[in-house]
Amino acid sequence: MSALWICLPTYNEAENLERMVRALAHEREEHSLDMTVLVVDDGSPDGTGDIADRLAVELDWVRVLHRTSKDGLGRAYLAAFAVALEGGADLIMEMDCDFSHDPADVHRLAAATAEADLVIGSRNVEGGGVRGWPWYRQVISKGGSAYARTILGLPIRDMTAGFKVFRRRVLETLDLAGIEASGYMFQVELKYRTAKAGFRVAEVPVTFIDREFGESKMTSSIVVEAMWRVWRLKFRRLPPTTPPT
Repeated sequence: MSALWICLPTYNEAENLERMVRALAHEREEHSLDMTVLVVDDGSPDGTGDIADRLAVELDWVRVLHRTSKDGLGRAYLAAFAVALEGGADLIMEMDCDFSHDPADVHRLAAATAEADLVIGSRNVEGGGVRGWPWYRQVISKGGSAYARTILGLPIRDMTAGFKVFRRRVLETLDLAGIEASGYMFQVELKYRTAKAGFRVAEVPVTFIDREFGESKMTSSIVVEAMWRVWRLKFRRLPPTTPPT
C-alpha cells in the first residue's frame, strides 16, 4: 500500500480543523488508507495550532509543522513537501482545510495515481463542478483557468485547482526551490512544471463546495498576481529535468 501524506495548510481554521481531521479519519478507516495528515499552521492567532497539537497527541497519524511567518500558500506547501518526502511519503496530496475539498474524494484521487504522476481534482471536466459560489466567482475561476491554459499551451482543464496528489518522483524531480509564486499562482506553476517535465497528468471530477465557516483567503491581489505571472512563467527558462521513465 502506498504511503499517502496529506498536506493541510491552515491559517485561522479553528472552526474547521478538527472536523476535517475527523472526516479524514473516517476516510482513512473506510478505505484502509496508509494516511498521514500533516497540518502546516502559519502561526494562526485563533488557536488553530493548539488544536492541531492536541489532535497529534491523540492520533498517531497526525503531525504538525508550525511556521512562524505567513508568507503565502506556496511556501507553506513547499515546507510540507520537504517534511513528507523526508517522512517516506509515496504520494503527497494538497488539500484545503475548509471543506471546499471533500474528504470523501481522497481515496479516488489516490487510486488514480496508478495511471498518472499528478492527479488533479478537477471542477472543469465532465462530472465536476462548484456548489455555493455566486455566478461571478465561477466566471472568474473558469476564466482564469482558460487564460492560463491558453497562454501556457496545456490541455489541463482546471489550472487553478488546489486539490491534487503527486507521486513522489514528481516532487523529487522538479526544482522546487526555483518556484517563484507564493499565492494561488503556485498551483498553476506547479502544474506547468510537472507537465513540461514530461510527467503524466490526469484530472478526476470533483465538486468544489464553498466554505461554511471562516473567511476565504482569495483576494483581488491574488487574481492580479496570477494574470501577470502566467506570462512570466511562459517565457521563463526552466531548468533541465531527467525525463520520467
